[in-house]
Amino acid sequence: MIIICEAKATEAQVKAVENKIKEAGLTVHRSDGVEHTILGVVGDRNRLDVGAVSMMPGVRDTVIVSTPYKLTSREFHPEDTVVRVGEESVVGGLDIAVMAGPCAVESEEQIEACAEFAASCGTRILRGGAFKPRSSPYSYQGLGGEGLKLLRKAADRHGMAVVTEVMTIDQIDTVSEYADLLQVGARNMQNYPLLTALGHTEKPVLLKRGMAATIQEWLMSAEYVLTEGNPDVILCERGIRTFETATRNTLDLSAVPVIKHLSHLPIIVDPSHGVGSRRFVASMARAAVAAGADGIMIEIHPCPEKALSDGPQSLNFEEFGLLMNRCRIIATTIGRQLGKAG
Repeated sequence: MIIICEAKATEAQVKAVENKIKEAGLTVHRSDGVEHTILGVVGDRNRLDVGAVSMMPGVRDTVIVSTPYKLTSREFHPEDTVVRVGEESVVGGLDIAVMAGPCAVESEEQIEACAEFAASCGTRILRGGAFKPRSSPYSYQGLGGEGLKLLRKAADRHGMAVVTEVMTIDQIDTVSEYADLLQVGARNMQNYPLLTALGHTEKPVLLKRGMAATIQEWLMSAEYVLTEGNPDVILCERGIRTFETATRNTLDLSAVPVIKHLSHLPIIVDPSHGVGSRRFVASMARAAVAAGADGIMIEIHPCPEKALSDGPQSLNFEEFGLLMNRCRIIATTIGRQLGKAG
């Protein structure tokens, strides 16, 4: 349930309503909009005298939210959420964020080359895996803590923020020391203990869609983070598993407008994992920008043929530079801006 306060409601009146909800043993989440303050009520609403609350001073309306997800719904938060990543980067609003870098950090020379070129093209957020969850135990698993240090060093040198994956609860503190944005991979989308723990952090969370997850399941996973007090969640469409084998996954670009309709959370698209082949990455990235995505995540490598992880889907520097220029044109056409001009 959500409670919509009157535009002229005083702070004392809003607080009185909040206290009434808490006295009933329910949890209240406040959203201050431009015109109205909205209170999201989580818990057994049968314990609350809704009629009495609706008559309290400062209350305009009470609305029963039909969806199982509450805090992620646009009903609770009508205005788009903009998430700050690091000191200078934001995801949401008019800017279209670009996150680029290698699938995995392999060496100081490799991540430095990626950071330097990505920054020169206008990328503000450097991506790279330090802990790599691979399908095969024999595949490259990443450099771990050393990879985090190299990632942070390269990003700082070029004025970039860092996004990297956290796989377990006991990694959160370590990864948070080096990263500005904590990524939850597709395999962990329904790892509820991990999501709950991330809800207690002060770092924003990038939540990738599970390989066979519905949009509702995806939003319910985001709900776990928000209910614990962390409002800064970015959703990432990275392809879902279907019967099609022509691409690595089936990139569901329709998820972008659907999420925009259902939720206030920003959404980005990862075409690299979505299609799994550099031949198709650029076209899907351009389509994502045109569809209204708040950002794109692209894998790049100085020499994709020698990459230790996901080389076939990584763009070389020339391909990435061309992609950035073309996506910037599309962004301008739809009234937005992408990255910083190189």
